[in-house]
Amino acid sequence: MALLFDTHAHYDDEHFDADRDALLRGMREEGVGLILNPGCDEDSSRTAVALADKYDFVYAAVGWHPENCAPYKDASLDVLRELAKHPKVRAIGEIGLDYHWGENPPREKQHEVFRAQLALARELSLPVIVHDRDAHEDCLAIVSEFPNVRGVFHCYSGSAEMAKRLLDMGWYLGFDGPLTYKNARRAVETAQIAPLDRILIETDAPYLPPVPHRGERNDSSLVRLVAERLAQIKGVDTETVVAATAENGKRLFDI
Repeated sequence: MALLFDTHAHYDDEHFDADRDALLRGMREEGVGLILNPGCDEDSSRTAVALADKYDFVYAAVGWHPENCAPYKDASLDVLRELAKHPKVRAIGEIGLDYHWGENPPREKQHEVFRAQLALARELSLPVIVHDRDAHEDCLAIVSEFPNVRGVFHCYSGSAEMAKRLLDMGWYLGFDGPLTYKNARRAVETAQIAPLDRILIETDAPYLPPVPHRGERNDSSLVRLVAERLAQIKGVDTETVVAATAENGKRLFDI
């Protein structure tokens, strides 16, 4: 039986401080074989690398999330470059744009940090993990400036039309707990048109738990529920989705 690959989970998050080690040690029993932990700023990127060092099935990405990028300065890119030398760092991320919250850093700052990290990914020949919340057109425009950079649009929330453009450009699409929600029309439409060999499954743990666990803390054991919903949408069995998405993640992140 294929093991699940949760390609996006934040075990550096404080929500896991009480039981992080016990939870991660039990993941194989839950059918989870691989986890990728992206950073959101310098400290969380360092923690992601440390967790990857500690657990053989955990890999890391390093980056500055758009919500957290206010303190970013030129020297921050040098820190990411050094962290990315670690053999278990397999992507630059979580990076992108977030226009949802009014208190987020100014859009111009987000654009600057996003472009700098895309350029770093190009320099290091690493894939990227893109966060796009209410910023679809600008995210698409900026990644289009870097035609040699590829990666995944994490927790994809754009239209099926935009998804087709990204797929044509060689990108992957990540699906999370919201795919299981009743109002998930756009995500379902996208999952219907996305080829199975370009889909990743994610939890975004501790956030976005799938049905029937909304309101609870999410963790990688629940990524199977995303696989099950994808299987329903694609008209295949769950094991087919588990195996395909694990291979996709290993291919994208060179694992």
